[in-house]
Amino acid sequence: MSSLEESSLEGGGSEASSSVETGAASYARACALSELEDGAPHRVELGGVPVAVVRAEGQVFAINDICSHANVSLSEGEVEDCTIECWLHGSTFDLRTGKPSGLPATRPVPVYPVKIVGDDVLVSVNQES
Repeated sequence: MSSLEESSLEGGGSEASSSVETGAASYARACALSELEDGAPHRVELGGVPVAVVRAEGQVFAINDICSHANVSLSEGEVEDCTIECWLHGSTFDLRTGKPSGLPATRPVPVYPVKIVGDDVLVSVNQES
């Protein structure tokens, strides 16, 4: 997750396939911050990993886009506060931890570190938060 005021990397790419190395983590550009509407999930694929990028409560989150219960896209669900709901069976997942907060899902989904550089939202799918 990243606070919208944060600008913790220098440089950064402007293309969807751009990546930035920071320490052991590799960050790829997921989208532009200006593309994200508050509470509206944005689906991207980074290195073959489906990711839902969500702007909520003044922060940006990145969570694996596949429900751990039913193998459907979480980015098609609703966001409320810091949770995202699977549209198929109603399981909800915490955007900060990936833990389910409602049945029928019992297993968490991965969440990924996010960095904001200018208008670029960078996500590291190589490192789970």
